[in-house]
This record gives sequence, C-alpha cells and structure tokens, in this order.
Amino acid sequence: MATTESKPLVVLGASDIDKPHQVDLDRCVHCGLCLNACPTYRELGVEMDSPRGRIYQMNQVAAGAPITETYQEHIDLCLACRACESACPSGVPYGRLVEDARAEIEAKTKRSWPARQLRRFVFARLLPSSALLTAAGALLYLYQASGLQKILRALGLPRLLGTLGDREALLPDAEIPFFFREYGKTFPAKGTKRYRVAFVAGCVANISFARLNEATVRVLQANGCEVVIPPDQTCCGALQVHAGVRDVARRQARKNIDAFLSGGFDAIISNAAGCGSTLKEYGELLAHDPEYATRALQFSAMMRDATEFLASIELNPTMSPVNATVTYQDSCHLAHGQKIRNAPRQLLRAVPGVEFREMPMADACCGSAGIYNALHTDMSMQILEKKMVNVNATKTQIVSTANPGCMLQLRAGVRKWGQEGVRVAHVIEILDEAYKPAAKRTAK
Repeated sequence: MATTESKPLVVLGASDIDKPHQVDLDRCVHCGLCLNACPTYRELGVEMDSPRGRIYQMNQVAAGAPITETYQEHIDLCLACRACESACPSGVPYGRLVEDARAEIEAKTKRSWPARQLRRFVFARLLPSSALLTAAGALLYLYQASGLQKILRALGLPRLLGTLGDREALLPDAEIPFFFREYGKTFPAKGTKRYRVAFVAGCVANISFARLNEATVRVLQANGCEVVIPPDQTCCGALQVHAGVRDVARRQARKNIDAFLSGGFDAIISNAAGCGSTLKEYGELLAHDPEYATRALQFSAMMRDATEFLASIELNPTMSPVNATVTYQDSCHLAHGQKIRNAPRQLLRAVPGVEFREMPMADACCGSAGIYNALHTDMSMQILEKKMVNVNATKTQIVSTANPGCMLQLRAGVRKWGQEGVRVAHVIEILDEAYKPAAKRTAK
C-alpha cells in the first residue's frame, strides 16, 4: 500500500488504560508464523501490514515515537480478524492490542471536524438508538420497496461508481416488521421448559436481520427454552470497541449489564459472532470500573453464542429434512475470537438431509470485519474474491455462517463471483427450516 510521508498528528492527551500494554507487546517473539494467517499481509506482502509489523510499530509508539498518519493507516487497515491469534505459538492477544492501539489513536489524535461529527453520530447516537435505527431502516425500506434499487442495479449504475458501487452492493435488506417490536416480550418454551435464556437482539440486526432474530427465538423455543427479550438492552458496543471509541462502548456495556444480569437467566444468547466476542469481553472492557468490574465478569461468564449453546445441550431431534448440500464459513470472531469451530458444524450435521462439505480455508476472513468493508472497500473486495474461490470449490447450494456481517459480505460475493442458485444462510436459519414442518405437524 502506498503511503505518504509521515506527519505527527495533534496530541490531545494520553490514557493509562486505553493503549497497548507492554506486557502484551512483549509476548510477541517476532517469529513470523502470523504472516500467512493475516489477510492484509497476504494481499500486500508489506511487513508493516502484518501483525508482527503492527506490533513493532506499537512498540515504537510505546517507547515515545509520535503517532503518525502512516501508523494510523497501518493500524486502520487491519481487519482485527484475530486469525494471527490462532496461528501464534506465544499466545499474543493481538485482538486486544489492535483495539488498544485504536483507542490510543482516538485519545491522542484529532480528526477533521466532519469525521468527528460522523463518528459521533454513528457510534454514540445512531447505533444505540432504536428510534434512529428505525428511521434509517424505514428510509432503506423505501429505497428498496419502491423498486429504485432494482432499477439502478438493472441499469448497471452501481458498477459505474467503482468503490461506491461495491458499497451499495453491501447494503442489507430492510426487513419489515423490525425486531424492535419484540422487545419486552417473553416467548414460552415448546414442550417441557428446560432453560430460561435472554436474547441479545443487536442494533442493525433489528432492522436487517429481523427474520434471523425471529428464527433464533423459534429454534431456542423448540429446544425447551423460555426466551426473554429484555426491553432495556442496547447495541453491544462491538463496533465502537473495534473503532477505538471505548467510552461509548463502556456506557453501552453498563446498560446491557443492568438490562440482563438480574433476570435469573441460565444463559445470555447472541446469534452474531462479532457481537458475542465483545459481549464475552465486557470483563476486560470494564476491568477498571469499580462499580461494574465484577458484574461485567459475571455477565461475560453467562454469554453464549447461539450455536455454542445449542451444541452444548441435548438438541431436539424432531426435525424434517433440509435436502441440500451445505458448506460453512467460519466467522473470524467465532473461530479466532471465541475459539468455537465445531459447534456450528455439529449442528449442521445434525439436520436430516444436509450433505455437509468442508470449505478449503474455511477460517480465512471474508473481508467483512464489522464496518471494514465500508471503510476499506477495495481491500475488502480483494479478500472476498479469494474467499469466493474457496466457496465455489465446494459446489454447494447453501453457504452457511454464524455472523450477520459475514452473511452480507458473502451475499455480495455470491452476486459478483458466485455460482447460480447459491444462497447464504445463518446456521440457525437452517435449523429453523428443519424445525418448522415438525412444528406444523405438532400443531395439527
């Protein structure tokens, strides 16, 4: 990647908490085993865009070097996929390091006024607000339901816009009615009640993955769970943590802890791997908060990914066949962040009629990485194109994953480079398809 000459940025002040800690930096022995696991290094072959190279730069800053625009570019270009953590023999907590580096950049640099206002609106106002998200979702729905999106795509106009066209292809669908209407409700277990669980509905997922959220509730119900949707929950803070906006993330974490922790739940469930990874790390996020530190650890201990939870209990076997060939794309924050690989595969193999085919390099990043695909679209598309080579090699009808962001990215990949008739689905949606006919038979 071409970079301009480094120029020191304006320093506003430092934080003793939100910066890479030397004890973490010192765990890196610079062996280089992380290099081939890193998507940006594979694409660019640039040492400073590898985990080892970024850690070297973090060490320089920790030793007193200025935070330059070049340093910020290298840190920003990281997808924070944490594949290097899986490859690292020394246990370097790279995900924490890159998030700490971004938090330090946020504390010590001053962005342009428009950038500051946009980040403040998105991270502090839009994502935590059900009202603003609903308004944004309504506008997106009008754009799509009016036929304008189809017309523009049929005319090929997005392709003429280059990177902007790629971003348009990543737009999620607005799914009416939005899932916000289910907040505050309790859904009874089907059959014998075995568990009482709470469901984390997310932020944008309430708008663009409302049907997935509903499917998650149904699958949990089918497995003996009473499912509660706490009304006071908010955005988990994952996007804010990844962007270095820690204060906003901490505020949201406290609100979620208050909303969930006193409910007497057996588990707190998320169907989004990226959200779940951050939710499980609330203990780290609030480690220095005297009021919430202990409660944050208790909250994180209760967090379960939906696939993790279902694979850990006696799964309801009353399913109808889903006759399809299926492959699975590991979500980075499930495989590398939460260290969960087998659970989604175990669930898929439990569905009658599914012929499961393992994908080559299934745990290689698809290029989604939260809002990375919107901020670094060219790099994201390069990574996605290579992912689609491995997807297409499976010759399957369904590409499954366990994270909504990956679903959006893979759908864009299928439209651009995929084989005809292939669809993208969450593992939970496939389970829901299997349980639906059985539920109808029981109701008769």
